[in-house]
Amino acid sequence: MTNDEAASVPTRTVLDVGVGGMTCASCVARVERALRKVPGVQEVAVNLATESAHITYALPAEAAADSAADMAQRLQRAVRNAGYEPRLHSAMAPAQAEPGPWAGFAPVALGLALSAPLVLPMLGDALGQHWMLPPWLQWLLATPVQFYLGARFYQAGWHAARALTGNMDLLVALGTSAGYGLSLWLWWSAPAGHTPHLYFEASAVVITLVLLGKWLEARAKRQTTAAIRALHALRPDSAHLLTRDGEVDVPLHEIMVGDRLVVRPGERIALDGLLLEGSTHVDESMLTGEPLPVLREPGSQLTGGAINGEGRIVIQVQAVGAQTLLARIIRLVEDAQAAKAPIQRLVDQVAAVFVPVVLLVALLTLLGWLWAGAGTEVALMRAVAVLVIACPCALGLATPAAIMAGTGVAAQHGILIKDAQALELAHRVDTVAFDKTGTLTLGQPQLTAWVPAPGVDEALALADLASVQSGSEHPLARAVVQAAQARALPCPAAQQVRAVPGRGTEGEVQGRRYSVGSLRWMQELGVVLGPLAAQAKQLQQQGATLSALAQWQPASSHPTSPTPAQDAGRWVLQGLLAFADAPKPGAAQALAQLRARGLRCVMVSGDHRAAAEAMALRLGLQPQAGEVLADVLPGDKALAVRQLQQGAQPGQRHTVAMVGDGVNDAPALAAADVGMAMGNGTDVAMHAAGITLMRGEPQLVAAALDISRRTVRKIRQNLFWAFIYNVAGIPLAALGYLNPMVAGAAMALSSVSVMANALLLKRWQPPR
Repeated sequence: MTNDEAASVPTRTVLDVGVGGMTCASCVARVERALRKVPGVQEVAVNLATESAHITYALPAEAAADSAADMAQRLQRAVRNAGYEPRLHSAMAPAQAEPGPWAGFAPVALGLALSAPLVLPMLGDALGQHWMLPPWLQWLLATPVQFYLGARFYQAGWHAARALTGNMDLLVALGTSAGYGLSLWLWWSAPAGHTPHLYFEASAVVITLVLLGKWLEARAKRQTTAAIRALHALRPDSAHLLTRDGEVDVPLHEIMVGDRLVVRPGERIALDGLLLEGSTHVDESMLTGEPLPVLREPGSQLTGGAINGEGRIVIQVQAVGAQTLLARIIRLVEDAQAAKAPIQRLVDQVAAVFVPVVLLVALLTLLGWLWAGAGTEVALMRAVAVLVIACPCALGLATPAAIMAGTGVAAQHGILIKDAQALELAHRVDTVAFDKTGTLTLGQPQLTAWVPAPGVDEALALADLASVQSGSEHPLARAVVQAAQARALPCPAAQQVRAVPGRGTEGEVQGRRYSVGSLRWMQELGVVLGPLAAQAKQLQQQGATLSALAQWQPASSHPTSPTPAQDAGRWVLQGLLAFADAPKPGAAQALAQLRARGLRCVMVSGDHRAAAEAMALRLGLQPQAGEVLADVLPGDKALAVRQLQQGAQPGQRHTVAMVGDGVNDAPALAAADVGMAMGNGTDVAMHAAGITLMRGEPQLVAAALDISRRTVRKIRQNLFWAFIYNVAGIPLAALGYLNPMVAGAAMALSSVSVMANALLLKRWQPPR
């Protein structure tokens, strides 16, 4: 690719824009249509509960930097032109102060005060008392409610009508205006001295009840976003910067990578860093869900947001701003709460035609009652009731409210759900595949046996082996280095060290060329185990993971080489290495818990079958039942996942969750229906997975599946009740069983009930 071609490749960018003024599912559809019309926009997901739009757009690479600000302005302009209020949204924005429980109640209180005198005569009639107010006083009380408190409905309804769409505001504006207008007509056309029955109370009470419902809804929304606010609160405003002149308090945004910070006892650690001085116990419960403090000593990694338990410590900053773990966690939770679940597509399709259908039903109701001879007043009130009760507020809140509550409570317990699709799919999982090392086991294998070949200097070979492995981060390599250090063996520097993916490492030490890796690789190199074959078999039967060390011997060292192929030299066995790992605490219990729920558990390992099966038996798995996949190369783990998805019977498909922690697990995590990454693993794995388990404990797998099941159940319950409200309410209103005030109360109750049902998820606790 040429430089010009590379410059023309579009750059995908994600931007979040806050959208104020949305009231129902129809508003969501309208904003999405407006944003999709902006050139360059590829994907749009608007969330009613979070009042935000998650936008993915692409610009030419050469214009990306210059046009990013212009694109943000164009997107905000599109939102405004659609009739809504745009707001910039950022995960790193400072957390806003928690509003009080009565915030925003003033308009509702005013509406209640003005509407109460209009409703009292209805109570008087029931008691046989005539408390009817004069028409002028009814008008005086109803007018401020209709045009001052109800102005928001007229404004939003006008924007919707001008765009040839409909929303809740348009229905409320039309319905209450019809009642208010009818009351004026009856008052002005009444004979002198006659007081007709007016409907000012209906229009005023409907507006007041809708405002009350929106206030209760907003209050419930604040509870669903409590997890985000709690995460924001973990970030202190300032930090103690250590300078040559001592400690200086500076704002957090001025801290740079490499700075040294002082953290006093009881303070929050400001940013991610490396512990330089002191030791302490750190409370990471808000990040990982782990209630017990963990010991941190010099050289340990510290996470911003954690609480320093005791002692003064000094840390070196390693990440700032959006690069910190806390910022990434906030980003993950916000993305999950802003995303749309696949089930939301049905809601969007219904919302697109809902309001026009309701307007048609209201018109038919009006004409039907007029045709039946009911009179203009009755017919109009029936049509108004249809308009009011049909508002699709609950329909738009059903899914996002449950997702916000579910992902929020999951984050509090150390389960980060990155996208709504993973959340919705997780409850259908019937097969869970686990990587072995680092996922089911501690990932800290120890060198349990070093068996040199006959005639090999045990100490020299082990020292050279440690030299070759010293630059590797592989757990087995670290175990070799630790074993050499324990014997105080001198380890000279290695040259030309090269990792062979899925096989091992090769390098040179003082002119001696070595290869160390799996027995499978040794077989490919033509290495013969010879007298160590029997011992290798015995170690494998005991469950050990075996590797071998081979040295290259040129032809000069074996002049009697029988074949021309060996003229250049050959690999000669130097010794066997046996490693053993231990299961993670609670891993066997976690697997038993999943199997008790009817799930199939499978361990995927690159180890030799005997070693993998020995570990599987310690974990309670059944190798004879196909619950162990051994000798799987890192590149083949994704293929193994696909094979598990296919099933044994034609047409049968299993929903597979893959749990892993390493870079080599990333393809398998992406191939699985649901990928779960251990939080103690690599960033690559967490990026590929839809769910991250912050504590790295297998027990959280069952918890993640459980919160998914409960959240999806809440979504279905909410959608059911939202549809029932409208499907049952519209016919009742059309037939005259509901007056406009009752319809307004029912409409407000529908939104509140959906939010309240979703908030029940906040009581969720991981299964024990």
